[in-house]
Amino acid sequence: MSEPQLSVRSARARELAHRLAKRERRSVAEIVERALEAYESAQTGRESAASFYARMSTDFGADVDLDALIRESRTANPGVDL
Repeated sequence: MSEPQLSVRSARARELAHRLAKRERRSVAEIVERALEAYESAQTGRESAASFYARMSTDFGADVDLDALIRESRTANPGVDL
């Protein structure tokens, strides 16, 4: 089964994606995916999984107990104010 394709109507966007793909020796699809992921993280303020795990390993070392970290910052929901 073939992969779905992204149709880009902007000649400028298409040319830029092809130029970046050639310069970085990556596929156009990889360039577009990375650009959209970067845009999403910039717009939502969320960091990527790779940067999250890199930050966790530098802050806490190689062995991180994520369950303990989650429990530490968890707070009870006060519920609906009736």
